[in-house]
Amino acid sequence: MVQLLELGGRTVAVELEGDAPPEAVDGGLLLPPGRVALLHGLGDDAHFYRHGHNSWSPCGWRRLTETPLRIESAERRLTADDTVWDDPARHHSSAVAALQGADGQVLLLGALGLDIARLTADGNTLAGWYEREGAPWFLAYGSEEEVFAAYARHLATRLGRSGKRAGNVWCSWYAYYENITEEQLTKDITALRGLPFDVVQVDDGWEHLVGDWEPNAKFPSGMRALADRITDAGLRPGLWIAPFILHPASRTARERPDLLLRDDRGDPVVAGHNWGTGYWALDLTRPAAQDHLREMIRRVVHQWGFTYLKLDFIGAGAAPGARLVDMGREETYRLGLRIIREEAGADAYLLASGAPLLPSLGLADGIRSGPDVAPLWEHYATQDPSDALARNAVVNTLHRLWQTPLVEVDPDVVYFRSRLNLLTEQQQAWLRDLADVCGFRAISDPPGWLHPDELEAMTAYLTVRPQVRRLGRYRFALDGREVDFTAAVSPDAEQRYPIA
Repeated sequence: MVQLLELGGRTVAVELEGDAPPEAVDGGLLLPPGRVALLHGLGDDAHFYRHGHNSWSPCGWRRLTETPLRIESAERRLTADDTVWDDPARHHSSAVAALQGADGQVLLLGALGLDIARLTADGNTLAGWYEREGAPWFLAYGSEEEVFAAYARHLATRLGRSGKRAGNVWCSWYAYYENITEEQLTKDITALRGLPFDVVQVDDGWEHLVGDWEPNAKFPSGMRALADRITDAGLRPGLWIAPFILHPASRTARERPDLLLRDDRGDPVVAGHNWGTGYWALDLTRPAAQDHLREMIRRVVHQWGFTYLKLDFIGAGAAPGARLVDMGREETYRLGLRIIREEAGADAYLLASGAPLLPSLGLADGIRSGPDVAPLWEHYATQDPSDALARNAVVNTLHRLWQTPLVEVDPDVVYFRSRLNLLTEQQQAWLRDLADVCGFRAISDPPGWLHPDELEAMTAYLTVRPQVRRLGRYRFALDGREVDFTAAVSPDAEQRYPIA
């Protein structure tokens, strides 16, 4: 049924499924479940806001006449986005999309529930649909700040939010990557004692193999002993884990084939690529996989003592496959994340990475807002917007800041070291200022790597929390000092549409 709707002083034609009328709600209109199609009237010159499927997926604004923002590599897209509804020829988005006209006003259409909401746009239409039964939609028109804030309020009401704060996090990844050892981390924990950190998060490299969540030979004293060392230093023990996936060579994959998500042919589903291989996923609708997940989290949190969990690659919980129970992909993911929350306990901090936003709300406390950073800004050999590069992380985080009322937006680590660092002073300043804007600050520099002036600068940075005020899409005031990220997003960009 086609209807003409008045929205913020603008008339739009909307085609809805069913006969239920739109309902006026806080900040906009509530549209009934099902497919939605709008004649937006903004033309080809409108800018399209693309929201990625998971927290590594590219996110940002593109003019409708430009090439759609997406990951070109099919292998990488399987890991860092959703391959099912990818469209190389049309602008497309996940969960929410928006169009901005020449006057700077924004038309937003956002999903208010599960499962796998997809949206597309062209010079005439903005359309949205759900992969399965569907849920209501939120439609709003106004300033960019107003419509995204209203959408966040409705998501909080329907799906939940978290008010937990991680504090200052030290992470092992960007110093050692998988080469961590108990001996080296013991030295670092000792050096971190007395510095203004709250969490020490041990990253990938401690486990036998992804899927086999027991310490390897580099950690002879075991994980409980490592957590106790962190606690004794006055810090919270944190641990990296990828609970929804398995390396095909893992003992668990070999010995527990009953846990695996499979396709229609009965073969294990490849849910993404890393560690030089395609990795497999748990079928989270299977009772055996649920029991396996519960035992894993109980061991990590309650036996070992890690109460800050970085849950990585968890978008695999929503991978397409032939599940034991006919359940939507995001509903299945949310089931798995709820099990983790229940077993970890209400006081645990859960940081989701590679995670879809909507089914994480109310369960995750923080979400990584983009791909990994790196100690270099760009690389001549790649144009992939999901590659591990500092600029990609900054760009994606800036375009996900509207999520801060719902979860902590994690922009990834900042740098103070000069060792193994190719970032310019300006690029490092952008990383640090953006972490302050987010309120989530993490560092991976071992104190022993820092010169005295670098250690002093890091300590001073972590000690002060500036007051943040947003001045525009990419402009902020931090304790009165103006920070402009426009050149970080695009050296040639113009900030045409400031947020009032």
